[in-house]
Amino acid sequence: MKDIRCYLKDNKLITDGAFGTYYAGLYDTRELPEKSNIDNKDRVIRVHKEYIDAGAKLIRTNTFASNTINLDTDIDGVRSNIRAAVANAKEAVAQSGREVYIAADIGPIPNDNMFDKQVVEDEYVQIVKAFGEEKTEVYVFETFSDLSNIIPAINAVPDGAFVIVQFAISQFGYSNSGLSARKLISAADGIERIDAVGFNCGIGPAHMEQFVERERKYTDKFFTALPNAGYPNIVSGRMVFSDRNVEYYSQKVCDIIKAGADIAGGCCGTTPDYIRRISQLSESLDKLTVNSDKTYGEDEKKSVTDSAFYSGKDGKKLIAVELAPPFDSNADKLMDAAHYLKEKGVDVLTFPDSPSGRTRADSILIAAKVSRQTGMCVMPHLCCRDKNAIAIRSQLLGAHINDINNFLVITGDPIPQMIRSSVKSVFNFDSVGLMNIIDDMNEEQFTSEPVTYGGAINQGRKRLDMEIWRVKKKMAAGATFFMTQPVFSDEDIERIHTIKKETGARILCGIMPLVSLKNATFMKNEMAGIDVTDEVLSRYRADMTKKEGEEAGIKLAVDVIEKTKDVADGYYFSFPFNRVYMLEDILRLSGLNA
Repeated sequence: MKDIRCYLKDNKLITDGAFGTYYAGLYDTRELPEKSNIDNKDRVIRVHKEYIDAGAKLIRTNTFASNTINLDTDIDGVRSNIRAAVANAKEAVAQSGREVYIAADIGPIPNDNMFDKQVVEDEYVQIVKAFGEEKTEVYVFETFSDLSNIIPAINAVPDGAFVIVQFAISQFGYSNSGLSARKLISAADGIERIDAVGFNCGIGPAHMEQFVERERKYTDKFFTALPNAGYPNIVSGRMVFSDRNVEYYSQKVCDIIKAGADIAGGCCGTTPDYIRRISQLSESLDKLTVNSDKTYGEDEKKSVTDSAFYSGKDGKKLIAVELAPPFDSNADKLMDAAHYLKEKGVDVLTFPDSPSGRTRADSILIAAKVSRQTGMCVMPHLCCRDKNAIAIRSQLLGAHINDINNFLVITGDPIPQMIRSSVKSVFNFDSVGLMNIIDDMNEEQFTSEPVTYGGAINQGRKRLDMEIWRVKKKMAAGATFFMTQPVFSDEDIERIHTIKKETGARILCGIMPLVSLKNATFMKNEMAGIDVTDEVLSRYRADMTKKEGEEAGIKLAVDVIEKTKDVADGYYFSFPFNRVYMLEDILRLSGLNA
């Protein structure tokens, strides 16, 4: 049989259609079709053969859900299932008497974000190896929202095999990971081992056509498109697609081929009737070359505004001050503090996003108010705890409209245990996932004035190597600065030195001038990740006056600044009880020029 790459040079490749939805309707069952690979193989062979008889030149093994979670088995059980599935596909081809490519079908492991990343990656690799043992020559990774867990598996595909990666996106052009179609295609384009990339599932043919037209020019790889039959109705918990749009669907798929798809077929809701009509119509299509007046990277260059809070301040120790939004609707004290800090020449004001899961005024709205009334550079914190990808994007768009272009991106504190029965965390993604969304929006929506964002450093993390790995991962996601937890100990400083050396990150060291023994004791015992040492506690007495406590806090801050001048690119101040007036003495005594 001709190598698939050679075939694609001269032909458009028509694949099969849906397996799961067709199987469910054909046999009136809700059972996973993958569970029939061994015990009801005749059913599986029949579905494959119907698609082959309909004109499919490529069929996918009945293994989309063949993983330990869906099959409720161990990896040996998955291997057995895969062996049976490949044998069924081969038998169907043999019975048809036709030359047909067989592709290993690999779908997402459900809820893979709940498991250890390494465990998930290893399972994908084991699945690929199981197909490799069956001498499979085509591999389809389909319905993925990103590449995060499958790159090792892609690299494990046997040499010479053909690799297809297909992403599922919404009609608005984003995957469940919050990444745009363009971002997904561009990411796959950068992986040499991938031969073909495109989309499947999630959307109907009209929307699929739009995205093929838009994104085809961003890769030179073969392009795939397998839309759903349309949009389903939910009947008794099952997805039910209309079977009356075969002609419309097939015409649209031909339009998708004209738009640049090299490989086309069907996903959920399609049947052999759809593939038969596509095959008939596609026979009249000549081999098409996608004409585009643009190629990737040739977009017209636009002037870009740098709104980063550190822009033009090279060689200066940056000064950031955190102002906590109020618990109520009165922002007078916060505004007074903001005006004071402006007079002191602070570079940026930051606003936490309901830390510790306690409701405060919205960090972005507060930042907008402060910016509007003071003219200062502001930087709200943005956490992942309370909002899904839709809400996050909406907030970012609104913030950008209001000239807020700097963010500290954090995963966020969990909801306190005592209210979890009534208040739920979201955590649609972690801080790195949120950074990827912002990076994506910088390319799509904020091209003329990109958003600047950074992340947090927990220098007290037990495994410093893991924290260094996370810093590097955040930098790869576009983070350009980092703010540490408050620094109190020589060990903290040594760890920050190591992080700086290993990553080269721009680091603002956290400074918290503790103001009393009670304040220091609380921070030591009740704030995770903050190392208040016994030496720090010894600086305070229970009978200190307010002034004496503040003087001790100022001295503590000055000492930390002196010890970190060779590693810190700036300082991130958070003042207990909003005592921002302490900053003036700290700046004077430390020699910092704010």
